Amino acid sequence: MHFALSEDQTLIRDMALKFAEDRLKPNAAKWDEEKIFPVDVMREAAELGFAGIYTRDDVGGSALTRLDAALIFEALSKGCVSTAAFMSIHNMCAWMIDTWGTEEQRQRFLPPMMTMDKIASYCLTEPGAGSDAASLRTRAVRDGDHYVLNGSKAFISGAGTSDYYVVMCRTGEDGPKGISTIVVEKDTPGLSFGANEKKMGWNSQPTRVVTFEDCRVPVENRLAEEGMGFTLAMNGLNGGRINIAACSLGGASEALDVAMDYTSTRKQFGLAIGDFQVSQFKLADMATELDASRLMVYRAAAMLDAKDPSAAKYCAMAKRYATDKCFDVVNQALQLHGGYGYLQDYPIERILRDLRVHQILEGTNEVMRVIIAKDMKKAWPSNS
Repeated sequence: MHFALSEDQTLIRDMALKFAEDRLKPNAAKWDEEKIFPVDVMREAAELGFAGIYTRDDVGGSALTRLDAALIFEALSKGCVSTAAFMSIHNMCAWMIDTWGTEEQRQRFLPPMMTMDKIASYCLTEPGAGSDAASLRTRAVRDGDHYVLNGSKAFISGAGTSDYYVVMCRTGEDGPKGISTIVVEKDTPGLSFGANEKKMGWNSQPTRVVTFEDCRVPVENRLAEEGMGFTLAMNGLNGGRINIAACSLGGASEALDVAMDYTSTRKQFGLAIGDFQVSQFKLADMATELDASRLMVYRAAAMLDAKDPSAAKYCAMAKRYATDKCFDVVNQALQLHGGYGYLQDYPIERILRDLRVHQILEGTNEVMRVIIAKDMKKAWPSNS
């Protein structure tokens, strides 16, 4: 077991940290308050290879590993959690096209995605199908060399701005075997978007309902064979769970840094807050929980890279643990700030709001427990 980063990994992480410090952190509060989607800045990140981190290099991707991606998203999230999280979604869509697309699809869709001249959104959740994703109702009916889509998707990050929508839809029977994946392009007639949702956090990215009304999409935009969509969606989410957990690591790490700085300078009763043992113990626990979370995320990423058969379980474990514990770390950082932590003058309250949704998306943490328990059940003694 190797716990030290390689020289290349250190350079990649440091490059992402510098970008976060220079281009994300100075703007994060404004993007949050004014609900600005910083596409131009994300395109700058794409110039560094962050739009196709684990996409193959023949289409302009960086061809890096899942562990490399975790390092990058953790570093970017120290600057702006919400923006880094959207980039993780874009990367997930690129990976799905790169992995299951035909050569024609790869060459058509991916090069502009690598520069973020074209942006992608992932469309799985529906108003009536959240955790029970296999019950989705958006339907695509074959009509010659087109599919006609009808239905809607909810909570779609980037909707209205994104150019490509990687849509899970029903082409066959009920249940997971009747789902396929189709890439819908933005200007397709019959595709429309709801109002930007008013959210607790993640305000630097728009979130809208995506609606399909007799939306005709060429069959050539389908990824893989009919009925493979649920497999594509779930495999995409394994990596997405690592990414979102890494975003939690970055946000919590920034909150811990801010709390350590604050407690070293803020004085009460004639002493710096950090001189009180209760504060030192709290900071020590925060650092420990953060480090434990980081180890779990990095291990899950390494297992996904190795195509370990238990990778899905470890991705679920890492996502469940890291998003819960990192939220707690930020909450404790806010408590150490007292009333000031509740003000927008400090970044803590924004980080807290951004991290809260990580316990819900990419599969709720309750669903993560279901995945873990199902895997454990394979080893349980038979009751017969």
